[in-house]
Amino acid sequence: MKSSTKFVCQECGYSSPKWLGRCPSCNEWNTMVEEIEVPKTKYDSALCTSNSSQTPKKLKNINITEETRFKTY
Repeated sequence: MKSSTKFVCQECGYSSPKWLGRCPSCNEWNTMVEEIEVPKTKYDSALCTSNSSQTPKKLKNINITEETRFKTY
């Protein structure tokens, strides 16, 4: 995946794909700072969670009720 560059105003948070001398949102001069934006993959959220409810369980240990199932038509 390719990372991209964006410029973010340190005063108001406005972002632009190109550097600007003055922020068009808050009109402050020289507040745009370059930031590298790394695109997230579909696996990032699964790898970065520390939620203990996300741990694998054996199928025989999962209780399935009528509320768990739903029609998909």
